[in-house]
Amino acid sequence: MSGSQEVEASIDQMKESLFGQIMQYGPTVIAFSGGVDSAVVARAVYEVWGAQSLAATASSASLASGELEEAEQIAALIGIRHEVVGTEEFLVEGYQQNLGDRCFYCKSELYTVLRSRFPEAEYPTICNGANLDDLGDHRPGMRAASDHQIRSPLIEAGLNKNDVRTLARHWDLPIWDKPAMPCLSSRIAHGLQVTPERVKRVDQAEAYLKSALNVKNLRVRHEANELARIEVSIDLLPRFLDETFRTRLTEEFRRIGFLFVTLDLEGFRSGSMNQTLELVEIQLEKD
Repeated sequence: MSGSQEVEASIDQMKESLFGQIMQYGPTVIAFSGGVDSAVVARAVYEVWGAQSLAATASSASLASGELEEAEQIAALIGIRHEVVGTEEFLVEGYQQNLGDRCFYCKSELYTVLRSRFPEAEYPTICNGANLDDLGDHRPGMRAASDHQIRSPLIEAGLNKNDVRTLARHWDLPIWDKPAMPCLSSRIAHGLQVTPERVKRVDQAEAYLKSALNVKNLRVRHEANELARIEVSIDLLPRFLDETFRTRLTEEFRRIGFLFVTLDLEGFRSGSMNQTLELVEIQLEKD
């Protein structure tokens, strides 16, 4: 068997496993962010259940600019029916407190809204885009999924992130190589209250930087005392030595509402906020 034949056989096996899980669900709603994981699940759900499938995207202040529009485009490309649902996680005290389990409250709100909007009699199953790699990280949202009986077909089919990207590319989904895009609230330092004003500040700052640097993958972390901590890839760090660039960036960030602007010399790394979780837990024990 040639290399290309082995790849095709592997893809066929992944699809068979994924379809096999979804066939057991009945008509299904996929919690659809528009990222590569939920897009692959949406495509698979649509392949199996057709008009009896639905992709639902949550809309709130925590959604970064452009993400809803891209989700609509991807859903249209797949052909799956798409609906936008409003969520109100910012009204939930546990979410606002941001003490390491924020995602639990966010996902609980989402799944509650989805089940209310799409009754079990019409859609027996609600599923998400979690994959095997998500099981090894700090993921309180997975606890919410378990509490609400949400299915995770990628995990059930034994697929990891590389498998997901392989399937997305096979299905010609243009976001097959899209970087992970957690919600804007994930940029707020643990223990610092999450507010619509703070996530809007982060959104505007990241949009400015992406345009200025012409890159997609970066983070602006919102620390205490209105401090912005910028994470970009190491190769971009020299750009910040340019006085004109640095002056314009600082002026823009202060216009947005930050008082201090810093550059993280370790560069971009996904989930860096989780490094502070132990400190937050220690402070809670003291309180």
